Amino acid sequence: MKYIKPLSLAVLLCSPAAVFAATLNTVASFSVLGDIVKEVGGAHVHVTSLVGPNGDPHTFEPKPADSQTLHNADVVFVSGLGMEGWMNRLIDASGYKGEVVTASQGVNSRQMQEDGKTVTDPHAWNSAANGAIYARNVMNALIKADPQDADYFRQHGTAYIEQLNKLDAWAKKTFAAIPQSRRHVITSHDAFGYFGAEYGVKFLAPVGFSTEAEASASDVAGLINQIKQEHIHTYFIENQTDPRLVEQIAAASGAKPGGELYPEALTTKDGVAPTYVAAFKHNVETIAASMK
Repeated sequence: MKYIKPLSLAVLLCSPAAVFAATLNTVASFSVLGDIVKEVGGAHVHVTSLVGPNGDPHTFEPKPADSQTLHNADVVFVSGLGMEGWMNRLIDASGYKGEVVTASQGVNSRQMQEDGKTVTDPHAWNSAANGAIYARNVMNALIKADPQDADYFRQHGTAYIEQLNKLDAWAKKTFAAIPQSRRHVITSHDAFGYFGAEYGVKFLAPVGFSTEAEASASDVAGLINQIKQEHIHTYFIENQTDPRLVEQIAAASGAKPGGELYPEALTTKDGVAPTYVAAFKHNVETIAASMK
């Protein structure tokens, strides 16, 4: 159900033919996706992100209030690709009957090995080119849900997609200027597969695509040896994960800290990565700076 933004009595009296502006009540599974919905929807959406700033979407545990939030939504957005394992249960519990939009629809997904099994890497948005696909899917879903404001969504969505495409080209140019032999780093978990494939960076991580996974002693030892053999000099922590394991590996291998990255959780408004665009820029600049 849409709710209507109130207009003052003065406006109504001065403009009897005024058209009320609709606002869609939307829910996004996590902060990165929520920001994409905000950028495309602008003044015509109210967005609630279930997993908020600095929150881990892998280990998120829904609360009763989240069920009510979903129940009252007009449109629900998820990333898909196995990212939100908790979402179907929450939707069933909420009684939500509306459309669930999978923002990653159309992405060329990556496969990876996890505990001897082939699984889909869910972190598609870490390529800005894929972020543009997310934005287009969001735009089309908002137009479908609120055709009255189609021109508004199309204008905002198109401008945002163009911005993301420019970011993608900038990231490619940035890393192309760095010798391939220096494009190696260590991160807390395997969240940068799409980033690495798009921009020619090799990432090593002690933990797989989900932060719920645990690294074995033999895996850690093998990673330390690989880091030494490949002369990898820099490690990064992530804002939504426990940094202790990657710091222990760095200490054993001689790698130095390169800073903090934001692969799947934005910061609060006063942080360095309050939006998807800001997070992507920060990640590119921070990783590239460590290689020069």
